Amino acid sequence: MYRLKQMNTLRNQIFLGFMLVMLIVLGCVGFFTYGQVSVLLRNNAEKHIQQTAVQAAGKLDVLLRQVDTFTAQVATSATIQRLMAQEAEGEKTTFAERQSMLQEIRKHEAYTTGIRSLELYTTDYRMLFPLTDVSLNSRVPQEWINEADAGMGRLVWLGLDPRNPDVVIAIRNVRLIDHSFSYAGYLMVQVEKNYFEFSVEGESADNGSGEMMGLFDGAGKLVTSDFPEGADVEGMLHSGAKTIELNGSTYMPIQKRSEATGWRIIILTPVNYAAEGISVLRTVVVVSVIIGGGLFLVMTFILSTMITRPILNLIKVMRGAKLGTLKPISVPSSAMEINELNNTYNQMVDSLNELIEVVYQKEIVQSRTELKALQAQINPHFLFNTLEAFYWALEEKGEEELAEIVVAMSGLFRYVIAKTDGDEWVTVGDELDHAERYLKIMDMRMVDRLSWSIEADEECRGAPVPKLLVQPLVENAILHGVEQRLGRGTVLLRATPSDRPGYTRIEVTDNGPGMDDEKLLALRCSLEKGLNSRSEGGNGVGLANVQKRLMLYVPGGEGLTVHSSEGQGTTVSFEIPNAHKGEVES
Repeated sequence: MYRLKQMNTLRNQIFLGFMLVMLIVLGCVGFFTYGQVSVLLRNNAEKHIQQTAVQAAGKLDVLLRQVDTFTAQVATSATIQRLMAQEAEGEKTTFAERQSMLQEIRKHEAYTTGIRSLELYTTDYRMLFPLTDVSLNSRVPQEWINEADAGMGRLVWLGLDPRNPDVVIAIRNVRLIDHSFSYAGYLMVQVEKNYFEFSVEGESADNGSGEMMGLFDGAGKLVTSDFPEGADVEGMLHSGAKTIELNGSTYMPIQKRSEATGWRIIILTPVNYAAEGISVLRTVVVVSVIIGGGLFLVMTFILSTMITRPILNLIKVMRGAKLGTLKPISVPSSAMEINELNNTYNQMVDSLNELIEVVYQKEIVQSRTELKALQAQINPHFLFNTLEAFYWALEEKGEEELAEIVVAMSGLFRYVIAKTDGDEWVTVGDELDHAERYLKIMDMRMVDRLSWSIEADEECRGAPVPKLLVQPLVENAILHGVEQRLGRGTVLLRATPSDRPGYTRIEVTDNGPGMDDEKLLALRCSLEKGLNSRSEGGNGVGLANVQKRLMLYVPGGEGLTVHSSEGQGTTVSFEIPNAHKGEVES
């Protein structure tokens, strides 16, 4: 500990303070630079990925347009149009005519790739080509046929063949050109799945990005991809994650939707590739912070030495005055700051000498004040002695009722005026006795208008309570309850165990006129805000004062609780713990 105190010098404080500030500045600048440049690098990588996705979508659209063009040529060829018109008019095509379709279709297939087969169906789903007896509704789901009808002659891409997962099916309605484009049947094309096996390897092989691509149909089924086997990429994307994990690597997914088919292209790019260059940036920032911190360390050491050396010299000079009488000193210095310290020290010596004189005078004044306070205690004793004399005089004359009132007044004044150390807390029994004396006096004053009773469990009478906390509630019940009604009024004071373990409940109830909801709400608001709600006579302590004392002496408590109904009287209560620490939290 002594060694630590020796190190706690001004020089070390300046040195450490400057170093801390510099490290904070360098750290903030490095963090800001790293964050901004990282975002820039990441945005550039994302732009590259988006461009790749656009290129892939463009390739897909080209492939789809090729198939669309091929099927349109087949559907509008003269032979197909003639035979389909013949079927539409109810004339069945012959076997030879159906065979002639083969030559026509083969002629068009010679200019395309990826087509496995074509199938022609009539409006009643009978197959015209090839020469089999398979119906369209047994070949594909009815929902696909409905989608083709909704396409109105447009080629509709439906997805993988339910019978052959290596084939993608598309259907279009055949429209008769010479018959006002009337509906004549269906043309179904089966495209090899590997026809769509395009990827971004050509673009990414040079930079080793490790990107992967997948094609999904409108139903979300995978058409083709170079994803790892068993990877549920579609499910991962539906989870809403911004990144996905595959084979221990983290990828960023990018989706692109084809406007022609509604199919989606999903490209997975490794996060390491997207964040390429960030690690280099991190190293540069760390090295810069270390070098800058080292340079500032040397400069701070030199500067702190220059600042503290004159001060150390001044300390050595001032130590000579530490053991003797305070006297002004004169330590010349070439530095303006050190001279200012000398002047300040001399002024401090003069001020200390003046303060010593002031303290001496204050001690004399304090002694005189204590003497006056001792003399002032004679007045309460004189009052108590006078009341005692009244009591004995009334006893001799047989005025027992008045004598009891005098005794009550004497006890009341003694309880209020008496002041000894540590009497801020009393017991509930003391407070109830004090309230009883007050009620006796008020009973005499109000003649036959007041009736009262006090109910208290013996186990509650020993609970601690701040002094003079109950009597203001009784006073409030008489002033605002009993005196505000016609006829005899009642005040009931209770001290009972609370439903809350370890607490005593004290409540004061009167059968006065009570309050309506508006007045009750206003009273509760004033208690919450700490407003000083005094009695009508202007001499009462007020409920707000009691509330403040409760909040002060019982922190965390609920304070006063007021219940009242118009014409039914009012009840004011509070709860206090059965034990306290004897301290007031400020």
